[in-house]
Amino acid sequence: MTADFNRIITLLRKERGITQKQAAEDLGVSQALLSHYEKGIRECGLDFVVSVADYYNVSCDYLLGRSPDRSGLTLNVEDIPSPESSKDSIYKGSVLPILNKKLISNSLNILYDKLSTCTDKGLVSEVSVFLMLAVYKMFRLLYGANAKNSSDMFGISQKLYKGYSCAAMDIAETNVEAILSGVSLGNAPALKDVSSLAMTTESLSKDYPLYATSLFNLIKTSEERIDKPGK
Repeated sequence: MTADFNRIITLLRKERGITQKQAAEDLGVSQALLSHYEKGIRECGLDFVVSVADYYNVSCDYLLGRSPDRSGLTLNVEDIPSPESSKDSIYKGSVLPILNKKLISNSLNILYDKLSTCTDKGLVSEVSVFLMLAVYKMFRLLYGANAKNSSDMFGISQKLYKGYSCAAMDIAETNVEAILSGVSLGNAPALKDVSSLAMTTESLSKDYPLYATSLFNLIKTSEERIDKPGK
């Protein structure tokens, strides 16, 4: 069984809001056995995988971590909606840049839509600052790779921008965490209600049918990179 299986069946149960005892009864196994499956202590048989897939209305490929989408969809770049009308042919036939661009852009659509449900303008501002700084850093690396490009385009020196931009991103991320935890920054009232940020894989798929698959794939790709840095 894949390493993702125990995490996913636990996630699905918690998203549905049912106890381990109830899920075990519904699936026809003991609570102790389901607990072992959720903790990865024991491996289940194929019949149980199919039962769980039917119970939570997901695909077996999703349960086994073969697809990040509940339906088991495997993405092709042509299947992902483009968030803007720009031509993707500029990549001259290379599929990976087009795919990654769509995953990021579509995921940002969900991120900003969720932000729009919050009343704190500072939250949107700090999230935007963090993302803009990330783009700034990557663009500057590309720009600086060619010695013919003039450094006068930037107001912060080459020796300072990396450390300063990382620090600014850390500050923005800290401010986001503070706002979401109910800390008031500046003159803005504290954010007290985050109920609009309640999410499940099912609700995301339903609310964002065009973009949710992109987000799920972005999460999977990101975590694969985090687990295996430098590869």
